[in-house]
Parts: sequence; C-alpha cells; structure tokens
Amino acid sequence: MVRRYDPERRQRIIDAAIRVVGKKGINGLSHRSVAAEADVPLGSTTYHFKTLDDLMVAALRQANEGFAKVVAGRGALGDPRADLAGELAALLGEWLGGDRTAVELEYELYLAALRRPALQPVAAECGVDLGELLAQRTDPVTARALVALMDGICLEVLLTDACYDEAYAREAFGRLVPSEG
Repeated sequence: MVRRYDPERRQRIIDAAIRVVGKKGINGLSHRSVAAEADVPLGSTTYHFKTLDDLMVAALRQANEGFAKVVAGRGALGDPRADLAGELAALLGEWLGGDRTAVELEYELYLAALRRPALQPVAAECGVDLGELLAQRTDPVTARALVALMDGICLEVLLTDACYDEAYAREAFGRLVPSEG
C-alpha cells in the first residue's frame, strides 16, 4: 500500500485532540477517539504521538501558544506608562471572552499535570513566561502573585460559569499593583 503524503496530519491530530477534550473532557481522550475525530487511521495517532501524554503535551503547548498570542497582542503590558492593573483585567476579558473551549481546554490540561508528570513542564511554561514579562514592570514576587490571581479569576469564572467582571479584576490587580501617578 502506498503511503499518502500528508504534511498536515500531525497538526490535524493535535486539533482533533483539542476538540475531543472540548467535547468529552480529558477522560474522553484516547488515540482511538482522536483518530476518529481527525478522520485518520489509528496508527497515525500512535505514529505521531507514542503516548497519550505526548499528545496532551502537544495540545497543551498549542493552547499555551494561543494565550501567548493574546498576551503579545497586548503590547502595553510591557509599557511602564500603561496601567498594569487595567491591562491585566482587559487581557483576561479578551481571553475569557474568546473561544471558551480553548480556555477550558488549557485549564483542563493544566490540571491534568497534577497526575501526569510529562505535562508539568509545559503547564508551568505559560505562567513562567507571563511572570517574567510582568517582573519587568514589578518585582518577581508580585509578578508571581499577579499570575496566581489571574489563574484564580479564570478558574472561578470557568467553574461557576459566571460572567467575567473586568471591574472586579481591575480592582483586585490594583491592590497588588497600585496605579502610578
């Protein structure tokens, strides 16, 4: 049998894994469910991703990249003249106001790292990168506290299905980083 050239197959498998987790949760993720969702042979998923952990790492990395794009799009985070608390509140509003499945996926995979050591370094990357960016505007301890507050607010919104309250977030961030002036 001739192998079909399919350079996008790996990416389609990752995208399918994200859709499966979005529909069925992390417990619904298997090579078989992803192969069906991607419309590829089962052997393709195991060829590209030997283990489910490998597949989850790729999916979490892609989710992290989505958040990193939102952060990069808010260039004012690095601007010392910008209101950091307001920028962080707006950033969360943009993130939570976008594709909710992507946010849920990121947190589901993030929390799966508690039991899956292969996910832990990737789960930590996003917070570390954001903390390093924020440390340019504050100090490392405050930066870590801001990242933790962002995670807490996101989890609260996701778990309670509440609407994101940007004014509340702005005030909470402002308590950690009072506005200059």
